[in-house]
Amino acid sequence: MMIADVVAATDTVAATSSRLAKIDALAQLLSRADAVDIPVLVGLLLASPRQGRLGVGWRGLTSLEVSHADTSAIVLAEVDAAFDALVATTGSGSAAARTGVLTALALRATVAEWDFLTRAMLGELRTGALAGVLVDAIAKASDRPVAAVRRAAMLSGDLGETAVVALTGTEEELDAIGLAVGRPVLPMLAGTAATPTAALETTGRASVEYKLDGARIQVHRHGDEVGVYTRSLADITHRVPEIVEIVRGLPVRDVILDGETLALDEDGGPRPFQETMSRFGADVSRDLALRPWFFDILHVDGRDLIDDPLSVRLAELERVADEWRMPGVVTDDAEAAEQLSREALAAGHEGVLVKGIDSTYTAGRRGKSWIKVKPVLTYDLVVLAAEWGSGRRQGWLSNLHLGARDPDGEFGERGGLVMVGKTFKGLTDDLLRWQTEQFPAFESRRTQSTVFLEPRFVVEIAIDGVQKSPRYPGGLALRFARVKAYREDKTPADADTIQTLRALLRG
Repeated sequence: MMIADVVAATDTVAATSSRLAKIDALAQLLSRADAVDIPVLVGLLLASPRQGRLGVGWRGLTSLEVSHADTSAIVLAEVDAAFDALVATTGSGSAAARTGVLTALALRATVAEWDFLTRAMLGELRTGALAGVLVDAIAKASDRPVAAVRRAAMLSGDLGETAVVALTGTEEELDAIGLAVGRPVLPMLAGTAATPTAALETTGRASVEYKLDGARIQVHRHGDEVGVYTRSLADITHRVPEIVEIVRGLPVRDVILDGETLALDEDGGPRPFQETMSRFGADVSRDLALRPWFFDILHVDGRDLIDDPLSVRLAELERVADEWRMPGVVTDDAEAAEQLSREALAAGHEGVLVKGIDSTYTAGRRGKSWIKVKPVLTYDLVVLAAEWGSGRRQGWLSNLHLGARDPDGEFGERGGLVMVGKTFKGLTDDLLRWQTEQFPAFESRRTQSTVFLEPRFVVEIAIDGVQKSPRYPGGLALRFARVKAYREDKTPADADTIQTLRALLRG
């Protein structure tokens, strides 16, 4: 399959807001793919290459100076081979070697193809073709029930391989894909509510549990063999030996556990999320120990539990891992839920997770059975620049560069602004249109992709917190930033300061 075919299909997907039209375009593309190309194609459509992390970043991709091809000639296999080469390139001289691989690929790509490949490598396609849409497209292309494809994808943890079975195998082979100890599955996801009381109104009687500012883990044990996986199903077993030893000590032979892990300070309080995550990407250091909290159990000693109600799973979890369970209560009383939320916040955690006591475990799905409740923080920040959008946002100024005031000149000129993050979330079509009309009048300079602005516009941003980051001058980055509203009643002098945001960093 030609990359040009993929680009044309994704352009169609990005140009429509109709879910059915997106599904139809992707189904047509999938139906034309050879079996060997299907996992590669699915990875590109999800902006999540099948190889995982490629070891390239925005700076390395955008700094290439090449003359692109005038005509399309690249096939999927060629892209896949280039990605394999990127992953295999390590050690001394690897940066130059990766640049060589990227340059060779970029020279053979047209401008449109390279733009697509760059965004796919960076995880920023923004076509609206998320996994749910792609699952429906696979079902349509293969003439299989959507429920069967969805369940197979959830239990295999690999949408690409599920697509291969659905499109080239039998219905029986698709249905045979099930839960297997040692093969991680996509985690069940939660919706949101403003308060525990509101969450209970949706779930009814529920298990109300602490919501930690930790890292999601899924742990598989078969005998003495233990595997620990992240939310994205990356294998981090060798990074977390203390968790491995804890799970080896549980009174079971086979088990699959869902939970979170967190590093604690000397007083038993939670360390910043970034410190926990540092254990996943660095050599093991016993100076920063991780503790697991398990909140669900999917399998135990030959018995799958995902179709059992949460009440049954919690009873098994208590039997198997009581000492390592997430704190919580089972209740339908709003005041009891609110009290637990206050306790969780007082202990330095994010909030609570409210789970319907009769709910089954729907891997990879975000529904109304699980609902997270945590305070929303809002800050007034200054728009420093806006990037031109792509896909459906082509021609509109979209992704915002956000700055906080620096009254003391700690990071530059006294009274200046320091960048703390970017976001395109929360921008409606009306806001995109307004930004595109208003921003050029206050332009200070521009590049091919970005319009930089004089300090004029103040925007209210909701965040879940901040984390340490060397990416921005202030040493922090916003977590899950989204636009709430522009504050035309405020000037940059009214914006929040970098010191206010830095105060959110714990530890």
